[in-house]
Amino acid sequence: MNTASTPARSSATATSVNEAMGRRLLTDVVFKHMMTVGGISVIVAVSAIFFYLASVVVPLFMPPAVDLRNQYPTPAKSDQPTLAYTGEEQREIGSRIGAQGSITFFRFDTGEVLSETQLPLPEGVQVTAADIGERRTFSQAFGLSNGQVVLVKQGFAVTFPGNKRLITPELSYPLGEKPLDVDPEGKPIRLLGMQQSEDGSTIAALTDDNRLLVSAVKVTTNPITGAATSEVQQSAISPVPAGIRKLVIEYKQRELYVLHGERSLARYNISDKGNPALLETVEIAPEGQRVTALAMLSGGFSLIVGTDKGQLSQWFLVRTEGANFALRRIRGFAPMPGEVTVLAPEFFRKGFIAGDALGNLGSYFATSERLLFVEKLGDQPLVALGVPPRGNGYLAQDKAGRVYSARVENHYPEVSFSSLWQKVWYESYEAPDYVWQSSAANPDFEPKFSLAPLTYGTIKAATYAMLISVPLAVLGAIFTAYFMTRRMREIVKPTIEVMAALPTVVLGFLAGLWLAPLVENNLAGVFLSVFLMPASMVAASYIWHVLPAAITSRVAPGWEGAILLPVVALVMWLSFQAGHPIEAAFFGGDMPNWLSQEWGIKYEQRNSIVVGIAMGFAVTPTIFSIAEDAIFSVPKTLTSGSLALGATPWQTLMGVVLLTASPGIFSGVMIGLGRAVGETMIVLMATGNTAVMDFSMFSGFRTLSANIGVEMPEAGVGETHYRLLFMSALVLFAFTFVVNTLAELVRQRLREKYQTI
Repeated sequence: MNTASTPARSSATATSVNEAMGRRLLTDVVFKHMMTVGGISVIVAVSAIFFYLASVVVPLFMPPAVDLRNQYPTPAKSDQPTLAYTGEEQREIGSRIGAQGSITFFRFDTGEVLSETQLPLPEGVQVTAADIGERRTFSQAFGLSNGQVVLVKQGFAVTFPGNKRLITPELSYPLGEKPLDVDPEGKPIRLLGMQQSEDGSTIAALTDDNRLLVSAVKVTTNPITGAATSEVQQSAISPVPAGIRKLVIEYKQRELYVLHGERSLARYNISDKGNPALLETVEIAPEGQRVTALAMLSGGFSLIVGTDKGQLSQWFLVRTEGANFALRRIRGFAPMPGEVTVLAPEFFRKGFIAGDALGNLGSYFATSERLLFVEKLGDQPLVALGVPPRGNGYLAQDKAGRVYSARVENHYPEVSFSSLWQKVWYESYEAPDYVWQSSAANPDFEPKFSLAPLTYGTIKAATYAMLISVPLAVLGAIFTAYFMTRRMREIVKPTIEVMAALPTVVLGFLAGLWLAPLVENNLAGVFLSVFLMPASMVAASYIWHVLPAAITSRVAPGWEGAILLPVVALVMWLSFQAGHPIEAAFFGGDMPNWLSQEWGIKYEQRNSIVVGIAMGFAVTPTIFSIAEDAIFSVPKTLTSGSLALGATPWQTLMGVVLLTASPGIFSGVMIGLGRAVGETMIVLMATGNTAVMDFSMFSGFRTLSANIGVEMPEAGVGETHYRLLFMSALVLFAFTFVVNTLAELVRQRLREKYQTI
């Protein structure tokens, strides 16, 4: 034996051990830093998602930006009072409408006059009244001292000579340049109301001798010769209200509003132009106040009323009984500092601007009830206002003839807390409601952006899914982990976990095209199975318990659950078979129709029951897998000790196993809830996808995630619709974050409480 080599071998062994320890320590350090970097990266990624979503959403709540303010004298060559201002959509050219028939085009920013046109009037005839129709039509009417009316329409032709945009103002005469005879007696027209459209024109005129006349004019053009012929229908309203101050015709030319006295508004039905009829008279201002301004919002359905106390309110027709309507005050707005002197609606949105006697200009949006801004322009009362077609500026003239212009960046006026989360009373609706309806074919359509029904639908979907999945998953996990044999567990657990990999689009397809009709055709059987299934399992268990040992001993312990499989299939089949006679005997053979006829419960084929079953099927594997692992991981020493102390298996399960595994079970339920909240494809394909606030199991719904999936492709980048879809994603993000945070706090509390059991 060579003793000299022993120290060398010992030294080599020590060196190899040190090297192994060094490698292990190095590996620990590397993996520690990798885990740290990975964790920080996850936090950074989640934070980046949040800040990106917030960056898209925040502009919705920013106030409008007003800049490029300018002042200049009234842009006109003729000395006429100003009726109103308007302009073209690029905010390059403004238009001043004179009360005596002059129309002046000028530079929007500087007031430089480009052209001025005086309407061709008969010799010796003067303009005695004027009115502006719906802003989007660019039409104006002028009443004359001989009982005639001239209707003129502005236009802006856009050309590109030399690749440079050129906007050329132009005028046209929808009823011809020759004035239209409105008063056969030729009396001067004192007040005028007008609307013009492609279908025809309607004119209401108050003559100097206090007669109220209604004229309907339809112009037909011969497609071959180009000759135009006018068809005129005239009638008179009697009796005439005393003290008429304003005439307003709604855009569809079916209603005439007559402001008279201090605050009275008479509404006439002029659908039949030959037979106008008084429908109602309403006081549209509080007692002690005087109406000083009246205008119709874009779309011709709502009236905006301003008073001498600065109060502003919106009124429109509301259905009462049958086909009857009544004018109702819908909402009020933040008051102006002084008496409201003039109102000007936007062209296409439900916004308007107001001027008061103290020189203030206020910008409002009706549906969202927002006061967007108030600016002090001067010390003189404002007498004329105008808004370009895109609502991207304003023109205002005060009593001293000073004109104020500005650019306004006002992209999202329809968004407010009330419009997103509270009931909103929309035009043509019988009552306030939660509505999401982002688009329609009607050009008069007003987008409706309530997130409340989408959030409600998300909660509803998650609730029905969890009602089905949590009992199945948790109870199945308890049986699998605690009572099932190892061999059977090795078959059942992987099978259920594989279910989680099934694409949700396949589940949605099956739910929409197979399950929904199946449930509808067997509704009584579905409800019957809900009661029979638990009862049959209890009955089967009792029968198994009382069977002779010679029979039960043939089944190995832990395999008893397999015997329930044929019982479940048989009970389901019997329930469906018995459901049809029950429907025939008690529900007229059609339970969905019976619910609608007898109880007023509307049944939709793709409803919450279908979604609950399909989503429950999708969520169950996730909850089952986590809960089963938590229960199976309870140390055997705890269960053995409990049993050794005399506790029964059930007592051990309830008092030891479930308490110890409760943090893991709770985590599984919360993860399943997160999966249900964010589910998209099943909801898209298995519900009616209607945004309604109804918790009925027989109705459909629309969730936030499904709404994003459906509407994001059609949303214009940067528009209100687009940003609100991102806000939906932010709401989902915040909901998930809050729920997961609370779940983690509860889980940690459960762990601290039961880890010493």
